[in-house]
Amino acid sequence: MHTDVKHIEGELKADGKRFAIIISRFNGLVTEQLYAAAEDCLLRHGTKPSDITVVRVPGSYEIGPAAAKLAERADIDAVICLGAVIRGETTHYDFVAGEAAKSIGQIALEYRKPVVFGVLTTETVEQALNRAGIKSGNKGWDCAMTAIEMADLMTKL
Repeated sequence: MHTDVKHIEGELKADGKRFAIIISRFNGLVTEQLYAAAEDCLLRHGTKPSDITVVRVPGSYEIGPAAAKLAERADIDAVICLGAVIRGETTHYDFVAGEAAKSIGQIALEYRKPVVFGVLTTETVEQALNRAGIKSGNKGWDCAMTAIEMADLMTKL
């Protein structure tokens, strides 16, 4: 690597940053575990409780409109979107998962702000629970780490 090349990277510093966490109530057994881990991560990395805004929505499909309203706010540095879409017996899963992903990505680009995709898309409840802390770590924690790093990076850019 050349020493004269400028490298910009976010750090895991959450102090002074303000975060919003959107949680889908549908599949609450899973999403509440994601939320608990995300909040814990933010607090352990220096976020004050008063700098966390929590918004609950009915399902993963409804995350997009709430994320857009939060992303446009100047007092929010990053938005963490948490939900769980578990495949059922119909194609409903495909539509909900696809629209949730599309809207969250679109909002991040439109507002040039970290809007982190933490919507689990799994085949079974067991897989979802595993990703919410039983076996495979907790994706809520992972999303909060991403939000912290990206919020710091955006201030540097």
